[in-house]
Amino acid sequence: MPTGAGTSRAIPRRSALVFGGSRGIGLATARALAEQGHRVTVASRGGGAPEGLGGVRCDVTETADVDRAFETTERRQGPVEIVICNVGVREDNLLLRSETAAFQRVVDTNLTGSWRVLRRAAPALVDGGWGRVVLVSSVAAVLGVAGQANYAASKAALAGLGRTAARELGPHGVTCNVVLPGFVRTALTADVPASRRARIVDGSALGRAAEPEEVAAVIAFLASEAAGYVTGAVVPVDGGLAMGV
Repeated sequence: MPTGAGTSRAIPRRSALVFGGSRGIGLATARALAEQGHRVTVASRGGGAPEGLGGVRCDVTETADVDRAFETTERRQGPVEIVICNVGVREDNLLLRSETAAFQRVVDTNLTGSWRVLRRAAPALVDGGWGRVVLVSSVAAVLGVAGQANYAASKAALAGLGRTAARELGPHGVTCNVVLPGFVRTALTADVPASRRARIVDGSALGRAAEPEEVAAVIAFLASEAAGYVTGAVVPVDGGLAMGV
């Protein structure tokens, strides 16, 4: 038998924690990771466990909740090695009509919540010498969207957070990347008026909205063994909506 024939290398089963994993892109990602053989827990405000996955309640605006989510997952499936942060809320309003409290609520969830998750995840990732972190941003971060100053600002800041984490954690075998979905069929976009939805979709090169599974496939790749030399990247999955920006 030739050298190496029939000796395929087994892919390790990792421990994954998906924040915002109860629906939409997060749930599709959790299922994609589970299909790859990983042990997966989803963290959400409701705390429900989708079929075949573990579940834990977590509000990322509360440090104690983030700690508890990790602790529960660690007891259930070992130290967390794959962290997907898919948290996101919107409180849309034109800049001239916006209020400080609404801006702060959106930033506290989308940006500071992601920072809380990263801060809690980092020690175990460093100690383990291997890790994958993916932060889910939005195409709004690079395009700007009328009425979404708070949302766009919070999502844009994830690039700086993710790239800083990539610099700090890279020497320890941990990658950190940011994904920018375009217009995706999820609960977060369900309230967008049909006329506005049509304008957004028509502005993409593919002329259609994305399915959550299409974004999840890219996230799952960035969380894989094969993506070990991809870090600090900001990856658009937007059908060409922000092409060239």
